[in-house]
Amino acid sequence: MLLESVVTDPLLAGVPFPFEWNYVRSIIAVSLYVSVMAVSLSTLCSLPIALLVGFADFRGKRLLTSIINTGMGFPSVVVGLVVLFTVSNQGPLGPLELVFTREAMIMSQFVLATPVITGVSLAAVSSVEEGVRDAAYAMGGTRLDVALVTIKEARYGIATAVLAGFGRAISEVGSVLIVGGNIAGADGTSKTRTLTTAIQLEAQRGRFETAMLLGAILLALVLVVNAIVIRLGSDEGGYR
Repeated sequence: MLLESVVTDPLLAGVPFPFEWNYVRSIIAVSLYVSVMAVSLSTLCSLPIALLVGFADFRGKRLLTSIINTGMGFPSVVVGLVVLFTVSNQGPLGPLELVFTREAMIMSQFVLATPVITGVSLAAVSSVEEGVRDAAYAMGGTRLDVALVTIKEARYGIATAVLAGFGRAISEVGSVLIVGGNIAGADGTSKTRTLTTAIQLEAQRGRFETAMLLGAILLALVLVVNAIVIRLGSDEGGYR
């Protein structure tokens, strides 16, 4: 019963159009906040893993790389279910009361973005010539110095990884709908409603003008991200 009231928001069904701009702005703000936070945390986690796997030779490295690559295709609804169980009363994070919160949404997007950022960053780090690392060691550099040199050489690939992770996060609908509940207050301010979940809800209500506006905004954000990724991936973007 609670979930039904959260998803449908009947109080907003007859709101006049001038009100929509506050509604739209709050949805954009929530979408960007959740996605940027998730991708930032994911980058802090993914980059050290990519450097470790790229530098070190250890038993099971090929298996770990395969797991990372497989993670890029995680079904979002499965991730949402796992995160929902984790933050539910029966889960290990139940006492924190994170069900239907932005923090839970950040967790789900973090899980989805991390394999993408790790996998693409690993490919970028692995493409750096060993001569660059050897030169850094020969000049008396520490492991940290070598890592920083490698990051500098692979910076465009790493930037592509971060932007790809952001694109994965900002366009997500299944997991954030499950863990966030798609909540908006009676005054129209979004609590956990994102662009993707709002588009789905507005289309179901028959409010196609609002749904199309939100769709155009989401499309513009995704196109900007893709344009940056394509630019960085081209010869002119810095790989040459």
